[in-house]
Amino acid sequence: MEGTPIVLPQPLQENLEAIAKNQDKTVLDLVQEALNLYIFALQRIQPKSIGMGESEYSDLSERVDDLLWQAP
Repeated sequence: MEGTPIVLPQPLQENLEAIAKNQDKTVLDLVQEALNLYIFALQRIQPKSIGMGESEYSDLSERVDDLLWQAP
């Protein structure tokens, strides 16, 4: 495993150290866990159904009858 040095603001460092001590973990454990959660959230696969309801009409609900019955 390669190391990546990071510089943290003092308050953040102190908070991490306190949490690590409270959870009987190392600061490294907490940072790795936080980064894994962050990366997972960014890479989540979105359902294919997202965007299916997109429409070029912003007033679709008001014009539903007109649009439904017009010829394609």
